[in-house]
Amino acid sequence: MPRMNRLVLFLAAILSAPTALLAANADSAYLFVYFTGNRKSEEAVRYAVSTDGYRFRSLHNNEPVISSAVISSTGGVRDPHILRGQDGKTFYMVVTDMVSANGWNSNRAMVLLKSTDLINWKSAIVNIQQRFPGHDSLLRVWAPQTIYDKKAGKYMIYWSMKHGQDADKIYYAYANNDFTDLATEPKQLYFSPNNGACIDGDIVEKDHRYYLFFKTEDGHPSIRVAVSDSVNGGYQLRPGEVQQTQNPVEGSGVFKLNNNEGYILMYDMYTSGKYQFTKSKDLQHFEVVDKEVSMDFQPRHGTVMPITAAELSRLVSKYATAAGFMGTIHDPGIRKLNITMDTLAHIVRVMVKPGTDIKRMQPAFQLVPGVSITKIGRSDFSKGKVDYKVSIPGRAPETWTVEAVANNNTVLDGFYADPDIMYAAKTGKYYIYPTSDGFAGWSGTYFKCFSSPDLVTWKDEGKVLDLETDVTWAHGKAWAPCIIERK
Repeated sequence: MPRMNRLVLFLAAILSAPTALLAANADSAYLFVYFTGNRKSEEAVRYAVSTDGYRFRSLHNNEPVISSAVISSTGGVRDPHILRGQDGKTFYMVVTDMVSANGWNSNRAMVLLKSTDLINWKSAIVNIQQRFPGHDSLLRVWAPQTIYDKKAGKYMIYWSMKHGQDADKIYYAYANNDFTDLATEPKQLYFSPNNGACIDGDIVEKDHRYYLFFKTEDGHPSIRVAVSDSVNGGYQLRPGEVQQTQNPVEGSGVFKLNNNEGYILMYDMYTSGKYQFTKSKDLQHFEVVDKEVSMDFQPRHGTVMPITAAELSRLVSKYATAAGFMGTIHDPGIRKLNITMDTLAHIVRVMVKPGTDIKRMQPAFQLVPGVSITKIGRSDFSKGKVDYKVSIPGRAPETWTVEAVANNNTVLDGFYADPDIMYAAKTGKYYIYPTSDGFAGWSGTYFKCFSSPDLVTWKDEGKVLDLETDVTWAHGKAWAPCIIERK
């Protein structure tokens, strides 16, 4: 190679290195930390990841990534909040130390956690009642969060507490340098104009101002916003509510999208088993973006933090499984609920809908960057089973086999129960009216109709009644519809 060409290549390599390093360190994905419910096994920290902030996949098969029994005094933790430190490589997490089965006035502590890799965590329990005098009447310590106070040069932890007959109030204190204790006495952070109860605070900085999102618990519970020029006080309540639903909500959290297209305000619709996402550019006006959101889990109160491609790869390598990705197999011809897996034999069996041409069927999978699933050999399901190779960073590749079987059951594609079926003489068709299922706590709000000319092929006719929009006297638990044809 001529000397000049070698010099050009050498300079090109040097010039491209900072760009590659910058790309590796830039936020390009998201980590969602959450818990899943009120059972003791559900009161634990779990992880999910996303590359766009809308479509999240759970890691570790939606099982805990941190043992609640090890880190807490009660055996359970809730409301996890995670923050990237000022150095860019240290992570701080705080959680409520609580088992809800013991009662909503049963906990006095929070847990502080610290990590440099999002996998290994050091933890410390801070019992407010034991740590600080004057809290003899303390009943509960809920939903701690952390933010860096630039002026003080310290990490500020804020949370809600209830004492005796007083309302819940949002307090704050500064953590010590090791993030193992609170170094200052708790002080009230936000003062409600009507002295009403306030919980689930979440502070977001925008344009050198601090926006405190929180839930009011008195009168008409809702998510409100107070704004201040200082992170540790002076918050003034803004008029109006910001949640975009009439259903009860709690646990609001805000995160900024990596593409500078605005912010996501999400909250736990805890009575309906849903998690709603809304979008805003100014933290004042929000629009629902639920149609863009998908999850393979049902989170409760949690938070989302942007992460880098390298951090995503590390989490996937540690917690992702080939079985988890194979379970995302999908195709218009595959019945969603009839997928069975033998994780020991590495076999996936899918049931296909009537009329599906399995010779041309090309299933896809929901993956994350760095993970690949590729076919091995033939790809024609009409000739038998098809093999796939699953490659996950840091893991040995696994071979999985997929078998496609034609089956008319289940009749409907989705989660449905309590079906009522009718033959309509007026149309010459059959109709099924079921309960819409698959929601936590049987909290479905609508009924759909399905029609068929032959009891084999069914068409989704859409919603026929939605309690949230069509009924004023009920908003949930739409169960067991019945139908009759009037002659």
